Amino acid sequence: MHGPLIFLDLETTGIRTTRDRITEIAALRLEQGVVTARWHRLINPEMRIPAPISELTGIHDAMVEDAPTFSEIASELSKWLADAPLVVHNARFDYGFLRNAYRRAGRDFSAEVICTLRLSRRLAPQHREHNLAALLERHGIASATRHHAMADAEALLALWQCWQREHSAARLEEEAQRQRRLPSLPAHLDPGMIQALPQTPGVYLMHGENDLPLYIGKSVNLRARVMSHFQADHREEREMRLAQQVRRIDWQETAGDLGAQLLEARLVKERQPILNRRLRRAGRLTGWSWPQGASRPELRRAHALTGREAEEMMGLFRSARDAKEALRQIAADQRLCLRLLGLEAGRGACFASQLGRCRGACRGVESPTEHAARAREALSRLQIHHWPWEGRLAIGERGPTDAQAWHLVDHWCHLASTDSLAGLNEIAEPDDARGRFDVDTYRILRRFLDGESAERLTLVTLPRQTGPAPLA
Repeated sequence: MHGPLIFLDLETTGIRTTRDRITEIAALRLEQGVVTARWHRLINPEMRIPAPISELTGIHDAMVEDAPTFSEIASELSKWLADAPLVVHNARFDYGFLRNAYRRAGRDFSAEVICTLRLSRRLAPQHREHNLAALLERHGIASATRHHAMADAEALLALWQCWQREHSAARLEEEAQRQRRLPSLPAHLDPGMIQALPQTPGVYLMHGENDLPLYIGKSVNLRARVMSHFQADHREEREMRLAQQVRRIDWQETAGDLGAQLLEARLVKERQPILNRRLRRAGRLTGWSWPQGASRPELRRAHALTGREAEEMMGLFRSARDAKEALRQIAADQRLCLRLLGLEAGRGACFASQLGRCRGACRGVESPTEHAARAREALSRLQIHHWPWEGRLAIGERGPTDAQAWHLVDHWCHLASTDSLAGLNEIAEPDDARGRFDVDTYRILRRFLDGESAERLTLVTLPRQTGPAPLA
């Protein structure tokens, strides 16, 4: 390759580019096959170094106490790195740390990067392991110490020199150019997988080692959305974890955004990907019910509710704590008595009445019947929207590519999706999880049916019937 190269390695307080900090930087400048300059600094990370990291790198708090901070060496380092490509192993890690460090220092940083992890996968696709330790062993390169920045930079240089002996300069140049042309992807992800992603609506599924579900997402442009994860990996911890762990990406196309959101909500609950927080909780719902003749509401927990049962509940919550907090807020707004609502123990006047925040049902100023009526009316406002159709609803959606899908819904439960209205007529009443009420599905349907996108949907009411089993 023409021109100088800089072989760089960092040591850090951990693996999170957005939260951890650099503790050591080492770099070697190679010109015409000769090392012409070296740059090495310990860096004060301005945070404690975890004991396991100190054991690994040999760098402990006392060693960096009087070292400069990154902000203090940022300008010097920028000048030293300015005019040459960086050769780094697992470049997304080191480069992500550098960019975040410069951002915290109030500066921008960018550089051309050659990733030796990605390069090794191209040069030796027959091998499975491409971490630096495996490469050094495979090429017979001795390294006295690992996880010391200068030792690893020197080992990286030795690896490069091995490749120069094993491969032509034209081949190395070709692979370096190929990295420049490719979008910024994790080194262990097949670029062809990204190229195959359609630019249409759908759901994508990211898998790690042993097909572990990592993350499920949706988009109206699958390729652009997946790429956005890897373009933000140096800024966000979740994106960095995805970039480090993802090994395979699957996807399912949908006609439009509604189908993508419904499918995403279902798949996240079924497969429980470790990096999804929103939509993942499918556990017990908790809500308030008001039995006939009762003077106060009762907390009801349910593992599964049908749509009709959900409509009867006065509010649906993820936990009993959330349900009680909602009732407390209603009591404060309406000047209801926490004692009569069962949220405060004791007899006689409640504490709120002494402060003028209760109308006095607990001390006879307001009748229990009037208090119960006011409480029931206020609590009923938390009920989900009444199902306004007499039968099941088929929602037709046409996407940007003119593809069409129909979604069958009954009392806010998504039963199935298919590409023809005729297919929905054959679907029987559900007897499994598809007939259960799901809060996220309810919110998705309300958002689409009540929003601006409702004008682009076709609504057809279908009679309820029995017949074949629901579609898969």
